[in-house]
Amino acid sequence: MARTPQSEANRGSQKWLQRLVNHYPLLLEEALRPKLNLPQEAAFEWLSPLRHDEYAEYSDQTFIDRLRVDLIHSPLGTFWPNGGPVWDGLGRTKRGDLILVEAKSHIGEVISTPTRARGVSLDRIIASLEQTKTFLRANMTIDWSRYFYQFTNRLAHLYLLRQKNHLSAFLVMIYFVGDQEMNGPMTPDEWRGAILLLKKFLRVNNAWTNAHILDVMIDVQQLPPPPGAR
Repeated sequence: MARTPQSEANRGSQKWLQRLVNHYPLLLEEALRPKLNLPQEAAFEWLSPLRHDEYAEYSDQTFIDRLRVDLIHSPLGTFWPNGGPVWDGLGRTKRGDLILVEAKSHIGEVISTPTRARGVSLDRIIASLEQTKTFLRANMTIDWSRYFYQFTNRLAHLYLLRQKNHLSAFLVMIYFVGDQEMNGPMTPDEWRGAILLLKKFLRVNNAWTNAHILDVMIDVQQLPPPPGAR
């Protein structure tokens, strides 16, 4: 199912992202405006995960529909099989920028399992990952379907939107600081060290990724429970 309703989360990055988007979106918007070169009054529209939408998360064609765009030059179905990334969050700016959100609250979330796709689906995934690697001049010896796959498949979708369909898309990586329950990093520098190792390993630390992958650090102490929340 490409639209996946969620319960109100009570721990981890899902909890903090739900709280951030639904109750404290200005914190995120203030962090993003300078990275996107947006004026202070520029408006954002958050499309998921929204309380009134069952905190639903979107994948496959439903995430494209949710963003209200058409992939005219390279449709999603020709690039990736069903069962693609489930986006932690989605948004738009009034200017038309597309925001794809991935949230983390502990370093273990960065290390993901390989794809479980097989057969024709696996062939399509590998071909699209290879396209992305070639464009980025990344480390061609690393199998992106096995190592850091959650990051690489999202990077491939960013490539699909930006390069193959000429859309102003950004991958926003939200790193929550101070999630003691999940034994997460207590300082932004701890996250920065892990991010640097990841990018160096994949060899994707370049001008394109630095411009279009936006790292945002949010201290969970800035996200107290809203009235009535658990």
